[in-house]
Amino acid sequence: MRLQTFDALVVGGGIAGLEAALNLAEQNFSVAVVEADASIGGKMIRLSKVFPTLDCASCITTPKMAAAAHHENITLFTYCDLVSLDRSGTGLRALVRQKPRFVDAQKCIGCRQCEYSCPMYASDPEQGDFAGRKAIYIPFSNAIPQVALIDTQNCMLCGKCEKVCPTGAVDYLQQPEEFTIESKTAVLATGFEVTPVENKPLYGSGKIPNVITALQMERLLAPHGPYNRVLRPSDGKLPDSIAYIQCAGSRDVTTSIPYCSRVCCMYAIKQAMLLSGSLPLADITIYYIDIRAFGKGYEQFYQNASAMGIQFVKTKPVIVGSGSGGSVVLRYEAQEDGGRIVTAEHDLVVLSLGLVPGRSPAEISTGSDGFIAIPGPRTAPAVTAVEGVFAAGAACGPKDIVDTIAEAGAAAMEASKYLISCER
Repeated sequence: MRLQTFDALVVGGGIAGLEAALNLAEQNFSVAVVEADASIGGKMIRLSKVFPTLDCASCITTPKMAAAAHHENITLFTYCDLVSLDRSGTGLRALVRQKPRFVDAQKCIGCRQCEYSCPMYASDPEQGDFAGRKAIYIPFSNAIPQVALIDTQNCMLCGKCEKVCPTGAVDYLQQPEEFTIESKTAVLATGFEVTPVENKPLYGSGKIPNVITALQMERLLAPHGPYNRVLRPSDGKLPDSIAYIQCAGSRDVTTSIPYCSRVCCMYAIKQAMLLSGSLPLADITIYYIDIRAFGKGYEQFYQNASAMGIQFVKTKPVIVGSGSGGSVVLRYEAQEDGGRIVTAEHDLVVLSLGLVPGRSPAEISTGSDGFIAIPGPRTAPAVTAVEGVFAAGAACGPKDIVDTIAEAGAAAMEASKYLISCER
């Protein structure tokens, strides 16, 4: 089994992992970044803009991705799963499984000739499942690395990609490979996932047309999205009425996430403001329990949205079905209007789903919410219960990008201090 040695291991190649890796690499420490996806960039590279500045998310993330990919002290291991992380003597020992791409990463030059020749199409999750991609593909245009992989669920083994590949990189017989990374310290930046919409019977369990998630709306709003404009997915119609349902799973004792997911109010307001710009004639309504505008400038951001004509209704609606013309029918109690029951129809409904932890090593203790436990969150916000292991970003709990980057810097500082202490 291959063994590689580094000063630091960073688990997760999202914005938190990249920030921590770059901070450590700039201090001349060798860093290994292990990422489960086929590209680094995490959730942030899939966003359209960030709140409250409405800056381009890709413009912030892409330079960090490129900096990490070209840094002499950083080695990227993409499409890899962390199997285990254990203490070994005075350091850490990580078992990593390289998932098969069925394309030799050393030979692939990212020319996409395989993709162009492939006859099979599949739904593209990178575009919210609103568009198609080939069975052999590079995840997205600015993916790092620019290495193709094969979707074995949709590949029919016709051999066309193998025939056109100029470097002979396609390997249908590729198998998973395990290797070991030894390091003195580790930073866990495993991020978050969103709750499955199929688990929400109050909102149609994913079976009602024109009910989408906030991450899918990010793709519709993105300049390189599936339609190059905001269209209703069922029929391509420009929506005249759009609704957001907040806390669609969060703050609910009947679910596994009774906590507030923290960022949902702000990203819904951000998307509503962007929609107001792209669809100036559309009516936009946000149904909410409480507006939690917790960061610097966030309250003003909320007030600006209200001044733009975005409607805020304090209630928690349920989806009762589809109406005429493909609309979505909601029913709710008008809490600020005597508690009467109101039925409303919208062309498009967006669910602000809750945030749950990404996959963290089983050897690291977690809290009751499933996120990595930090014993001293005030005195040592990035320090876990395991010596030499630190955590950052949404791996420790729901948080916005600003706090994620700040916490990644703190984790890198703690890891740096630990490395220096090991050398003494």
